[in-house]
Amino acid sequence: MILLKNILKDDPAFQYVVDDLELMSPVGQQRLLNAPWITERAAIEAEYDRIDRAIALLSNADAAPSVNVVRHQLMQLHDIKGTLSSLKGHILLNEIELFEVKLLAHLYGVAAKHLASVGEEGLLAFDGHPLQATLQEVFALLDPDNTGMAHFYIYDSYDPRLAPLRKALKENEDADIFSQQEAVQQEVIVRLCDKLHPYAEALSSALEQMGYLDLLLAKATQARSWQLCRPVLSGERHYLRALFNPRLKQHNEQEGLRYQPVDIELKEGLCLITGANMAGKTVLLKTVGIAQHMAQFGMFVPAQEASLRLVDDVVLCIGDEQNEMNGLSSFASEIIKISDALRRTRHEQLLVLIDEPARTTNPIEGKAIVQAMGALLAQQHSISMVTTHYSQLGLDCRRLRVKGFVEDMNDVALTPQNINSFMDYSLVEDTTDEVPHEALRIAAILGCDQEMIALAQEHLKHHKTNG
Repeated sequence: MILLKNILKDDPAFQYVVDDLELMSPVGQQRLLNAPWITERAAIEAEYDRIDRAIALLSNADAAPSVNVVRHQLMQLHDIKGTLSSLKGHILLNEIELFEVKLLAHLYGVAAKHLASVGEEGLLAFDGHPLQATLQEVFALLDPDNTGMAHFYIYDSYDPRLAPLRKALKENEDADIFSQQEAVQQEVIVRLCDKLHPYAEALSSALEQMGYLDLLLAKATQARSWQLCRPVLSGERHYLRALFNPRLKQHNEQEGLRYQPVDIELKEGLCLITGANMAGKTVLLKTVGIAQHMAQFGMFVPAQEASLRLVDDVVLCIGDEQNEMNGLSSFASEIIKISDALRRTRHEQLLVLIDEPARTTNPIEGKAIVQAMGALLAQQHSISMVTTHYSQLGLDCRRLRVKGFVEDMNDVALTPQNINSFMDYSLVEDTTDEVPHEALRIAAILGCDQEMIALAQEHLKHHKTNG
């Protein structure tokens, strides 16, 4: 089973999405990290329905006081799985653990009450089994004096022997009296644990429900803040309109820079992505991967509109693949990952995202490797996106090109600071088998050594003349 915490190792870009979620409790955090990759459409749709309900709740100004109370309860939630495991196993709890049980029952009860007051008690009973009445029984067992408080104490009312023993102990700190009091208190704890044991499963479910509520509210909060959209889950079409990278968009907005979303439609087989350096090809791959991860971990996606095909997994091969721990070079690590992806596409439906494969080896063999890899990916039912700077690959596949520099620059001098303003990151269909050649132009804009650029241009002219 693919868990969210395992994805973070291979997709640092997705880590930003996870870190942004405003979780209130360690239980919610664990719920997030252990979230499973969902491939069943009905399960994802059900989660999306709950997110929609949570968004509506957060958008309702009249419900804000109740939502704030619920969040306050979640902030006090402890991860007491160990305590509940002891209770299930008939292991005697101590007073601190009994307090933890009472606190859980109290927090659940308050949260359920306030959700019910705004008509959303179902958000807490995500498994269809509301536990409010059951948790009230637990709270009553641990609150015999009806204080309504979450703290725990072995009250006098638990045993008629306690009050006189405690009174005597105040008057005379006798060791024998103290031992008698301790023995009676231990008897009380034994009886309480026996009475609480039948509630162990309900308490565990309540803890899980509270953790889930924490995660659900965090997803809904992020969806509102980032203006995410609920994707349509399509069996065939894979389309994202106004797709944006959350981290880059936020960075650009903070720096006062322009951010340009892109539209992209993908199909089975291979799609080659070309474009100039700095044209955003790598960011595009990462963002497509982020959107798929978010969708299949039950989150809305960073786009204005989306229609997504569900896949068995996302395979990312982006950036420096060097693995210093096992002694593999960049090329070796990359080629192993690509080989594994090719093997898996023969029996799984994947989203394969590969950034400039074979760029670290010699260009003749590198081009041959890309041609072979591309030919195989083009035959599979998976969706594959591959960026490349290799021309004339001769592959029977779809090609998209990032437009790159705009034509009309109004005689404005380009600088490293404003170059972003003159890039068009939109994608266009490309019927040629050539890639853009703008590296020297970009090098000049970035202020690289003029003598080096002049010599490079001479070499390029010589290559074209003799090519």
